[in-house]
Amino acid sequence: MNHQSTNTTTTDAFLPRVSVVIPIYNSETDLSELINCLFAQTYPKEWVEYLLVDNNSSDRTFEILQQTAKNSPILIRPLSENQIQSSYAARNTGIRAANGQIIAFTDADCRPQPDWLEFLIAPFVNNDVAIVAGEITALPGNNLLEKFADRQDTLSQKHTLNHQFCPYGQTANLAIRRQALEKAGLFRPYLTTGGDADICWRIQRENIGRLEFATKAIVQHRHRTTLKELQSQWRRYGHSNRYLHELYGVELMRDITLKECTYRLARWLIKELPRDSIKALAGKIHLVDLLNTPIGLFTARARTVGQREAKLPEKAKIIQML
Repeated sequence: MNHQSTNTTTTDAFLPRVSVVIPIYNSETDLSELINCLFAQTYPKEWVEYLLVDNNSSDRTFEILQQTAKNSPILIRPLSENQIQSSYAARNTGIRAANGQIIAFTDADCRPQPDWLEFLIAPFVNNDVAIVAGEITALPGNNLLEKFADRQDTLSQKHTLNHQFCPYGQTANLAIRRQALEKAGLFRPYLTTGGDADICWRIQRENIGRLEFATKAIVQHRHRTTLKELQSQWRRYGHSNRYLHELYGVELMRDITLKECTYRLARWLIKELPRDSIKALAGKIHLVDLLNTPIGLFTARARTVGQREAKLPEKAKIIQML
Protein backbone atom coordinates (compact mmCIF):
# COMPACT_ATOMS: atom_id res chain seq x y z
CA MET A 1 0.00 0.00 0.00
CA ASN A 2 3.02 2.31 0.11
CA HIS A 3 3.05 5.15 -2.37
CA GLN A 4 6.13 6.53 -4.08
CA SER A 5 6.92 9.91 -5.60
CA THR A 6 7.99 10.52 -9.16
CA ASN A 7 8.90 13.46 -11.37
CA THR A 8 9.05 11.49 -14.63
CA THR A 9 7.55 13.00 -17.77
CA THR A 10 5.91 11.15 -20.62
CA THR A 11 7.98 10.24 -23.65
CA ASP A 12 7.16 9.40 -27.24
CA ALA A 13 7.57 5.74 -26.30
CA PHE A 14 4.74 5.90 -23.76
CA LEU A 15 1.60 7.74 -24.85
CA PRO A 16 -1.48 5.83 -23.68
CA ARG A 17 -4.94 7.03 -24.62
CA VAL A 18 -6.31 9.22 -21.83
CA SER A 19 -9.86 10.10 -20.89
CA VAL A 20 -10.25 13.12 -18.61
CA VAL A 21 -13.51 13.00 -16.66
CA ILE A 22 -14.81 16.17 -15.02
CA PRO A 23 -18.13 16.31 -13.12
CA ILE A 24 -19.80 19.70 -13.41
CA TYR A 25 -22.69 21.28 -11.51
CA ASN A 26 -23.88 24.88 -11.98
CA SER A 27 -20.42 25.95 -13.09
CA GLU A 28 -21.04 28.29 -16.00
CA THR A 29 -18.79 30.92 -14.42
CA ASP A 30 -15.90 28.43 -14.14
CA LEU A 31 -16.12 26.85 -17.57
CA SER A 32 -14.19 29.43 -19.58
CA GLU A 33 -11.05 29.24 -17.39
CA LEU A 34 -11.30 25.46 -17.06
CA ILE A 35 -11.61 24.87 -20.80
CA ASN A 36 -8.71 27.23 -21.51
CA CYS A 37 -6.61 25.06 -19.18
CA LEU A 38 -7.67 21.98 -21.16
CA PHE A 39 -6.77 23.70 -24.44
CA ALA A 40 -3.30 24.43 -23.03
CA GLN A 41 -2.43 20.82 -22.15
CA THR A 42 0.89 19.70 -23.66
CA TYR A 43 -0.08 16.02 -23.78
CA PRO A 44 -0.70 15.21 -27.50
CA LYS A 45 -4.32 16.19 -28.12
CA GLU A 46 -4.95 13.26 -30.49
CA TRP A 47 -4.47 10.91 -27.51
CA VAL A 48 -6.88 12.67 -25.15
CA GLU A 49 -10.65 13.03 -24.84
CA TYR A 50 -12.34 15.28 -22.30
CA LEU A 51 -15.62 14.00 -20.91
CA LEU A 52 -17.39 16.89 -19.17
CA VAL A 53 -20.37 15.50 -17.29
CA ASP A 54 -23.17 17.86 -16.31
CA ASN A 55 -24.86 16.70 -13.09
CA ASN A 56 -28.33 18.19 -13.58
CA SER A 57 -27.30 21.85 -13.52
CA SER A 58 -29.97 24.54 -13.36
CA ASP A 59 -27.85 27.18 -15.13
CA ARG A 60 -26.45 27.24 -18.69
CA THR A 61 -23.64 24.77 -17.97
CA PHE A 62 -24.73 22.03 -20.39
CA GLU A 63 -25.59 24.50 -23.15
CA ILE A 64 -22.15 26.07 -22.88
CA LEU A 65 -20.51 22.63 -22.97
CA GLN A 66 -22.37 21.72 -26.15
CA GLN A 67 -21.46 25.00 -27.84
CA THR A 68 -17.80 24.70 -26.83
CA ALA A 69 -17.53 21.14 -28.10
CA LYS A 70 -18.68 22.10 -31.61
CA ASN A 71 -15.70 24.31 -32.43
CA SER A 72 -13.10 22.95 -30.05
CA PRO A 73 -9.51 22.15 -31.12
CA ILE A 74 -9.57 19.30 -28.60
CA LEU A 75 -12.05 16.44 -28.28
CA ILE A 76 -14.69 17.55 -25.77
CA ARG A 77 -17.59 15.18 -25.15
CA PRO A 78 -20.48 16.76 -23.19
CA LEU A 79 -22.40 14.18 -21.16
CA SER A 80 -25.25 14.28 -18.64
CA GLU A 81 -25.97 12.48 -15.37
CA ASN A 82 -29.48 13.44 -14.33
CA GLN A 83 -30.57 10.38 -12.34
CA ILE A 84 -28.34 10.69 -9.26
CA GLN A 85 -27.24 14.03 -7.79
CA SER A 86 -23.67 13.12 -6.91
CA SER A 87 -20.29 13.98 -8.37
CA TYR A 88 -19.36 10.30 -8.07
CA ALA A 89 -22.35 9.25 -10.16
CA ALA A 90 -21.32 11.87 -12.75
CA ARG A 91 -17.77 10.47 -12.76
CA ASN A 92 -19.16 6.97 -13.30
CA THR A 93 -21.11 8.23 -16.32
CA GLY A 94 -17.87 9.62 -17.74
CA ILE A 95 -15.93 6.43 -17.02
CA ARG A 96 -18.52 4.27 -18.80
CA ALA A 97 -18.29 6.42 -21.90
CA ALA A 98 -14.49 6.70 -21.81
CA ASN A 99 -12.21 5.12 -24.41
CA GLY A 100 -8.90 5.72 -22.67
CA GLN A 101 -6.55 3.25 -21.02
CA ILE A 102 -6.06 5.81 -18.25
CA ILE A 103 -8.91 7.77 -16.67
CA ALA A 104 -7.87 11.12 -15.21
CA PHE A 105 -10.02 13.24 -12.91
CA THR A 106 -10.24 16.88 -11.93
CA ASP A 107 -13.05 19.28 -11.05
CA ALA A 108 -14.75 22.27 -12.67
CA ASP A 109 -13.32 24.75 -10.15
CA CYS A 110 -9.78 23.45 -10.67
CA ARG A 111 -7.10 24.86 -12.96
CA PRO A 112 -4.77 22.13 -14.33
CA GLN A 113 -1.36 23.47 -15.31
CA PRO A 114 -0.30 23.00 -18.97
CA ASP A 115 1.95 19.99 -18.28
CA TRP A 116 -0.51 18.45 -15.82
CA LEU A 117 -1.43 15.43 -17.94
CA GLU A 118 2.15 14.81 -19.04
CA PHE A 119 3.35 14.43 -15.47
CA LEU A 120 0.21 12.67 -14.23
CA ILE A 121 0.29 9.95 -16.90
CA ALA A 122 4.06 9.27 -16.94
CA PRO A 123 4.17 6.93 -13.89
CA PHE A 124 1.80 4.50 -15.61
CA VAL A 125 4.77 3.35 -17.71
CA ASN A 126 5.26 1.00 -14.75
CA ASN A 127 2.70 -1.78 -15.06
CA ASP A 128 2.28 -2.17 -11.30
CA VAL A 129 1.05 1.43 -10.94
CA ALA A 130 -2.76 1.54 -10.76
CA ILE A 131 -3.29 5.03 -9.32
CA VAL A 132 -1.42 8.30 -9.67
CA ALA A 133 -2.15 11.37 -7.56
CA GLY A 134 -0.89 14.80 -8.55
CA GLU A 135 -0.43 17.78 -6.25
CA ILE A 136 -3.10 20.38 -5.50
CA THR A 137 -1.97 23.93 -4.83
CA ALA A 138 -3.89 27.11 -4.15
CA LEU A 139 -4.82 29.76 -6.67
CA PRO A 140 -3.57 33.18 -5.52
CA GLY A 141 -5.92 34.80 -3.02
CA ASN A 142 -5.92 37.91 -0.84
CA ASN A 143 -8.68 36.96 1.58
CA LEU A 144 -7.54 36.14 5.15
CA LEU A 145 -9.36 32.80 5.05
CA GLU A 146 -7.61 31.93 1.78
CA LYS A 147 -4.24 32.85 3.23
CA PHE A 148 -4.92 30.76 6.33
CA ALA A 149 -5.84 27.71 4.25
CA ASP A 150 -2.80 28.23 2.04
CA ARG A 151 -0.45 28.31 5.04
CA GLN A 152 -2.08 25.13 6.34
CA ASP A 153 -1.75 23.41 2.93
CA THR A 154 -5.40 22.46 3.35
CA LEU A 155 -5.80 21.17 -0.19
CA SER A 156 -2.45 19.40 -0.51
CA GLN A 157 -2.40 15.70 -1.30
CA LYS A 158 0.29 15.22 1.36
CA HIS A 159 -2.46 14.91 3.97
CA THR A 160 -4.42 12.17 2.19
CA LEU A 161 -1.29 10.35 0.97
CA ASN A 162 -0.20 10.05 4.61
CA HIS A 163 -3.55 8.80 5.89
CA GLN A 164 -2.94 6.45 8.80
CA PHE A 165 -5.29 3.80 7.41
CA CYS A 166 -4.23 3.77 3.75
CA PRO A 167 -3.00 6.46 1.33
CA TYR A 168 -5.34 7.95 -1.22
CA GLY A 169 -5.52 10.80 -3.71
CA GLN A 170 -8.25 13.37 -4.04
CA THR A 171 -10.27 13.37 -7.27
CA ALA A 172 -9.34 17.00 -7.92
CA ASN A 173 -6.08 15.54 -9.26
CA LEU A 174 -6.13 11.79 -9.76
CA ALA A 175 -5.68 9.18 -12.49
CA ILE A 176 -6.61 5.50 -12.41
CA ARG A 177 -5.79 2.71 -14.84
CA ARG A 178 -8.97 1.49 -16.55
CA GLN A 179 -8.08 -2.14 -15.81
CA ALA A 180 -8.07 -1.33 -12.10
CA LEU A 181 -11.60 0.07 -12.34
CA GLU A 182 -12.73 -3.03 -14.23
CA LYS A 183 -11.54 -5.17 -11.31
CA ALA A 184 -12.40 -3.02 -8.29
CA GLY A 185 -15.54 -1.34 -9.58
CA LEU A 186 -16.52 2.30 -10.01
CA PHE A 187 -17.24 5.03 -7.47
CA ARG A 188 -20.10 4.46 -5.04
CA PRO A 189 -22.71 6.60 -6.86
CA TYR A 190 -24.80 7.46 -3.80
CA LEU A 191 -21.84 8.51 -1.67
CA THR A 192 -21.63 12.30 -1.28
CA THR A 193 -18.09 12.54 0.11
CA GLY A 194 -15.18 10.19 0.80
CA GLY A 195 -15.50 8.42 -2.54
CA ASP A 196 -11.94 9.20 -3.56
CA ALA A 197 -10.58 7.42 -0.49
CA ASP A 198 -12.95 4.52 -0.99
CA ILE A 199 -11.98 3.81 -4.59
CA CYS A 200 -8.23 4.15 -3.91
CA TRP A 201 -8.49 1.88 -0.87
CA ARG A 202 -10.43 -0.80 -2.75
CA ILE A 203 -7.82 -0.90 -5.51
CA GLN A 204 -4.88 -1.09 -3.10
CA ARG A 205 -6.45 -3.49 -0.60
CA GLU A 206 -7.31 -5.90 -3.40
CA ASN A 207 -3.64 -5.76 -4.52
CA ILE A 208 -4.63 -4.60 -7.99
CA GLY A 209 -1.78 -2.08 -8.11
CA ARG A 210 0.05 0.59 -6.18
CA LEU A 211 -0.40 4.33 -5.84
CA GLU A 212 2.28 6.78 -6.95
CA PHE A 213 2.59 10.51 -6.30
CA ALA A 214 3.46 12.71 -9.30
CA THR A 215 4.71 15.83 -7.53
CA LYS A 216 4.94 17.94 -10.70
CA ALA A 217 1.42 17.14 -11.95
CA ILE A 218 -0.14 20.27 -10.51
CA VAL A 219 -3.75 21.39 -10.36
CA GLN A 220 -4.62 24.72 -8.77
CA HIS A 221 -7.77 25.15 -6.71
CA ARG A 222 -9.38 28.15 -5.06
CA HIS A 223 -9.68 28.23 -1.28
CA ARG A 224 -12.96 29.18 0.41
CA THR A 225 -13.46 32.89 0.91
CA THR A 226 -16.33 33.07 3.44
CA LEU A 227 -16.93 31.53 6.85
CA LYS A 228 -20.07 29.84 5.49
CA GLU A 229 -18.10 28.15 2.71
CA LEU A 230 -15.33 27.19 5.12
CA GLN A 231 -17.81 25.70 7.57
CA SER A 232 -19.46 23.69 4.78
CA GLN A 233 -16.07 22.39 3.61
CA TRP A 234 -15.05 21.16 7.07
CA ARG A 235 -18.47 19.72 7.86
CA ARG A 236 -18.11 17.69 4.69
CA TYR A 237 -14.72 16.46 5.92
CA GLY A 238 -16.52 15.35 9.09
CA HIS A 239 -19.14 13.52 7.02
CA SER A 240 -16.34 11.79 5.13
CA ASN A 241 -14.74 10.69 8.43
CA ARG A 242 -18.01 9.12 9.54
CA TYR A 243 -18.72 7.40 6.22
CA LEU A 244 -15.22 5.89 6.02
CA HIS A 245 -15.51 4.81 9.64
CA GLU A 246 -18.72 2.93 8.85
CA LEU A 247 -17.30 1.41 5.65
CA TYR A 248 -13.80 0.52 6.86
CA GLY A 249 -13.68 0.95 10.61
CA VAL A 250 -11.37 3.95 10.22
CA GLU A 251 -10.76 5.73 13.51
CA LEU A 252 -12.89 8.83 13.96
CA MET A 253 -11.34 12.23 14.56
CA ARG A 254 -11.28 13.44 18.15
CA ASP A 255 -14.26 15.64 19.04
CA ILE A 256 -13.60 19.30 19.76
CA THR A 257 -16.11 20.24 22.47
CA LEU A 258 -17.58 23.69 23.05
CA LYS A 259 -15.89 23.73 26.47
CA GLU A 260 -12.50 23.12 24.88
CA CYS A 261 -13.17 25.80 22.25
CA THR A 262 -14.10 28.32 24.95
CA TYR A 263 -10.95 27.59 26.97
CA ARG A 264 -8.62 27.82 23.98
CA LEU A 265 -10.24 31.03 22.73
CA ALA A 266 -9.85 32.61 26.17
CA ARG A 267 -6.18 31.62 26.26
CA TRP A 268 -5.75 33.07 22.77
CA LEU A 269 -7.33 36.40 23.78
CA ILE A 270 -5.39 36.71 27.03
CA LYS A 271 -2.00 35.29 26.08
CA GLU A 272 -1.44 34.59 22.38
CA LEU A 273 -3.07 37.62 20.78
CA PRO A 274 -1.19 40.30 22.82
CA ARG A 275 2.11 38.46 22.30
CA ASP A 276 1.63 37.89 18.56
CA SER A 277 0.28 41.41 17.96
CA ILE A 278 3.67 42.78 18.98
CA LYS A 279 5.36 40.42 16.54
CA ALA A 280 2.96 41.48 13.78
CA LEU A 281 3.63 45.17 14.39
CA ALA A 282 7.36 44.41 14.19
CA GLY A 283 6.81 42.67 10.87
CA LYS A 284 7.93 39.31 12.21
CA ILE A 285 4.66 37.51 11.45
CA HIS A 286 1.75 38.05 9.05
CA LEU A 287 -1.65 39.32 10.15
CA VAL A 288 -3.18 35.95 9.30
CA ASP A 289 -0.94 34.30 11.90
CA LEU A 290 -2.85 36.19 14.58
CA LEU A 291 -5.97 34.29 13.61
CA ASN A 292 -4.57 30.76 13.51
CA THR A 293 -6.22 29.73 16.76
CA PRO A 294 -9.80 31.03 16.19
CA ILE A 295 -9.96 29.88 12.56
CA GLY A 296 -8.43 26.52 13.45
CA LEU A 297 -11.00 26.04 16.21
CA PHE A 298 -13.79 27.08 13.85
CA THR A 299 -12.81 24.45 11.27
CA ALA A 300 -12.20 21.75 13.89
CA ARG A 301 -15.60 22.40 15.44
CA ALA A 302 -17.28 22.26 12.01
CA ARG A 303 -15.61 18.91 11.34
CA THR A 304 -16.77 17.60 14.74
CA VAL A 305 -20.36 18.62 14.04
CA GLY A 306 -20.21 17.05 10.58
CA GLN A 307 -18.82 13.82 11.98
CA ARG A 308 -21.53 13.66 14.65
CA GLU A 309 -24.48 14.40 12.38
CA ALA A 310 -23.51 12.14 9.44
CA LYS A 311 -24.88 8.65 8.94
CA LEU A 312 -23.96 6.51 5.95
CA PRO A 313 -27.04 6.06 3.71
CA GLU A 314 -27.79 2.41 2.96
CA LYS A 315 -27.61 3.10 -0.79
CA ALA A 316 -24.08 4.45 -0.36
CA LYS A 317 -22.86 0.88 0.13
CA ILE A 318 -23.66 0.13 -3.52
CA ILE A 319 -20.63 -0.28 -5.80
CA GLN A 320 -21.34 -0.13 -9.54
CA MET A 321 -19.21 -2.19 -11.91
CA LEU A 322 -17.76 -1.16 -15.25
